[in-house]
Amino acid sequence: MTDYVDAGQAVRLTSLSAVKGSAPQVTENVNYERILEAGSEPHNWLTYYGTYDGQRYSTLDQINKENVRRLTPAWVFQAGATGMHSGASTYSFEASPLVVDGVMYVSGPEGKVWAIDATTGEELWRFKYPSPYDVSLCCGNVNRGVAVGHGKVYLCTLNAHLIALDATNGEIVFDVVNGDVRAGESGTVAPLLVKDMVIIGSSGGEFGVRGHLDAFDAQTGERRWRCYMIPKPGEPGSETWPADGEAWQRGGGNCWVTPTYDPEQELLFQGTGNPAPDFDGGVREGDNLYTDSVVAVDVNTGEIRWHYQFTPHDLWDYDSTMENLLFDAPDGRKLLAHADKNGYFFVLDRTNGELVRVFPFVDRITWGEITPDGKVTPKVYPDKEGEPVHFWPGPAGGKEWTHMSYSPQTGLIYVPVQEVGATATRRRREFKESIPYWGAGVAVDLEDFYGYVAAIDPLTGEEKWRWRNEYPMCASTLATAGGLVFQGTPTGDFVALDAETGEKLWSFQCGSGHHSSPTPYSVDGRQYIAVPTGWGGWVEGFFPGFLGANAGDALFVFALPED
Repeated sequence: MTDYVDAGQAVRLTSLSAVKGSAPQVTENVNYERILEAGSEPHNWLTYYGTYDGQRYSTLDQINKENVRRLTPAWVFQAGATGMHSGASTYSFEASPLVVDGVMYVSGPEGKVWAIDATTGEELWRFKYPSPYDVSLCCGNVNRGVAVGHGKVYLCTLNAHLIALDATNGEIVFDVVNGDVRAGESGTVAPLLVKDMVIIGSSGGEFGVRGHLDAFDAQTGERRWRCYMIPKPGEPGSETWPADGEAWQRGGGNCWVTPTYDPEQELLFQGTGNPAPDFDGGVREGDNLYTDSVVAVDVNTGEIRWHYQFTPHDLWDYDSTMENLLFDAPDGRKLLAHADKNGYFFVLDRTNGELVRVFPFVDRITWGEITPDGKVTPKVYPDKEGEPVHFWPGPAGGKEWTHMSYSPQTGLIYVPVQEVGATATRRRREFKESIPYWGAGVAVDLEDFYGYVAAIDPLTGEEKWRWRNEYPMCASTLATAGGLVFQGTPTGDFVALDAETGEKLWSFQCGSGHHSSPTPYSVDGRQYIAVPTGWGGWVEGFFPGFLGANAGDALFVFALPED
């Protein structure tokens, strides 16, 4: 698919925002072949999910069920908010830090990137991208991480650029445009390095843009391909949009969470966002492909091989951007697991998109029903202008964008769950470029909410245990070979759970809510667990009662005491 207007040649800029310093050249030999085998070097965390399959599992076991109670902070890094930046500061530190041979690379809010000594927390260099102050942002000044390789650090910026930094000093190597910031496009995704390309998706569906996934040459920044998630007239799937008018051109379907990848099939598995406008389906009759879907994209060409739509004609803002975790069944069948905002857990055959199993993973679902054969029946939705309608889960979903994890030891998937509803009142709006294209006013419940970590057997749909919390769980889980599951809470506790029973074995109060993804690594034989903290972003959408909670933006790193 090549239906796009290229924003021009790569632009080389001077890195005026870099804080001078230097880091060892440890990323020069990080390439596709090495990331393919990332699981064989568990002391590092080379890519966003740790490995291409999205399992967020570490074979490190120095920290285990027997000694985790002794875990203590090894160092703390304060990000800090200074100066002017795009949009209001949210302090939401949403990244998953990467670690390569003792050097940590992490992005934060306000366009910042750091290289840090992973054993001491010493800043080696710092970069800040000066994006415009008037960028249109739906859900906060946030960034979910970087990619590293070929001697570079890759970052998406809020004004929809892809930049590459020299990994030794933070100087800009190339800077290319990936979207039209004037139309409301932005960039918040962590890039993915595959083969000799950098894969990134677009953000901004709430402004009525047309979502896309893009591949760039990792050395030069030249665009290789673009895959639009809203088909134009005549393309497969276009029949699911109104035949007349321009609804497809502003249809949403953005790709703002990093895809997973199957190297054997050479397929990227990308989740897509909600159709635009949110809630108001009257201006976009039909199933609205490929929104609220997993789309299998050929990594070499950008062509769509297959898709599965989780919520056809979405009227509840149920983005399906969250991860598609890849695992194999005991019989060798290649599977994909996805816990959707709509409250249902899907298991698909990742070779062809065939539904294997679907079941609810939350306690309360009132918006509709999905039967075991995959049939979707809507029941409650904002249909009449000005008439409030309440439904569960709310628009933040039974699971937000933060990630689940899978342990090969237990065969279980550990899902962070949100139990919170919302009331939506449909309000039709005319489309205006760069103005929020929302079809309803939404009030998320201020009472009657809770959350939990659910341990789910994806082969049977059975919930084996749950660790309940009084508040919705809004951070990623991490599973380790030490028999542990790590999870951050909205109130600031970072906890370790027994992967087999769900018993809480340890906790530490970080002083700010968690909305990020913990990273395991080791240096010189000592294992660490890193977790960014910072409570912000779209809090009004998933937990409005905590809008005034401690914000913070610190990176905590834990280890066992050195005896």
